[in-house]
Amino acid sequence: MTSLTLFYLLITIIVIVFLIDSLLDLLNAMRHTQDIPEEIADVYPEDEYQKSIAYQKTNFIFKTITSALSLGVTLVFFFIEGFAWVDTIARSMTSNPILVSLIFFGIILLGSHIISLPSSYYATFVIEEKFGFNKTTPKMFFMDSIKNMIMMTCIGGIVLSLIIWFYEITGTTFWIYAWALLSVFTVLMNMFYTKLIVPLFNTQSPLQDGELRETIEAYAKKVGFQLKNINVIDGSKRSTKANAYFSGLGSEKRITLYDTLINDLTPQEIVAVLAHEVGHYKKKHIIVNLLLSICSTGITFWFLSLFIANPLLSEALGISIPSFHVGLIAFSILYSPISEFTGLLTNLISRTFEYQADQYAKDTYESEALITSLKKLSKNNLSNLTPHPAMVFVHYSHPTLLQRIRNLRAD
Repeated sequence: MTSLTLFYLLITIIVIVFLIDSLLDLLNAMRHTQDIPEEIADVYPEDEYQKSIAYQKTNFIFKTITSALSLGVTLVFFFIEGFAWVDTIARSMTSNPILVSLIFFGIILLGSHIISLPSSYYATFVIEEKFGFNKTTPKMFFMDSIKNMIMMTCIGGIVLSLIIWFYEITGTTFWIYAWALLSVFTVLMNMFYTKLIVPLFNTQSPLQDGELRETIEAYAKKVGFQLKNINVIDGSKRSTKANAYFSGLGSEKRITLYDTLINDLTPQEIVAVLAHEVGHYKKKHIIVNLLLSICSTGITFWFLSLFIANPLLSEALGISIPSFHVGLIAFSILYSPISEFTGLLTNLISRTFEYQADQYAKDTYESEALITSLKKLSKNNLSNLTPHPAMVFVHYSHPTLLQRIRNLRAD
């Protein structure tokens, strides 16, 4: 294979991935005229249902335009040998391979961030604002953006530096050390995410004493779930959308409720949602997902080790000096078909786990309370009630609302 052939193979993969995603979005958009099944016909009043359709259509059009523009910018960058230009700038500043890579990715990520910022701003302050979701101020939006860039630069820079250092010292066996590094990092993030990362963006406070806390603690005691930390997060300062999640391992496990969730649901419905989250813990889903993530990372690094030293990867992007950072760019595109396949498996497993967690909530608490909570959350988030099966199969980590209700009501 020549470098030119590889170049056009990379272009082909990028275009095919775009076309598949666009087709799925189109199929999904065409389902808005579907009749609503009886089980979920009461989710929306008629006016709210029309509003949800308008929300889905607006997001479809917006995503179509932004995805097409992103594809165009990416293709232009490839054809004008943009990677070679950025590599030349990085090499003109230092000869240290680690610093060259950091500067290279820093320029790429900064450019990508600047290009995507207007669309992100439009999505927040036009689309989300129009449909009543946005609570973010422009100041908060830009502060979040700056914090994300700083966090990505610090954490990503350290991790990338260590991986390249492993490569410089050990050659193609670097993947073993890189895998170990990412595995430790993944475990630590799972354990301490709510302590280290969340406070950078949100305020967390213990759930106050009262009916809700008493109901939650009574349920936790009933199922033998040791729970010391129940936090409330001020999600309402950015959006009206509600959420709840379980995080941490061992003594660090905790449940976090969005304040919007507390405002939207009754105490019984909130406990039903938490029973679902406890089900994930009791069924060992968190551990299994963690192990699957670690295994997936190991496989990816192993594949990377087979190709990273091949100068053809750099030559395909117009760069004569082989380097880890340029090889990583080319490999990430070549690997994307495999990544799409592993994503299908991951989503399939995730949907299976969701059914099991729902069943746990049904067995230990109350299925109808969970059903009403799911309906309320779908209504308040203007969720699509009739997504296309192909979209669900490829991209959904959760079953649809209809699938979950039918599963909960099955004997």
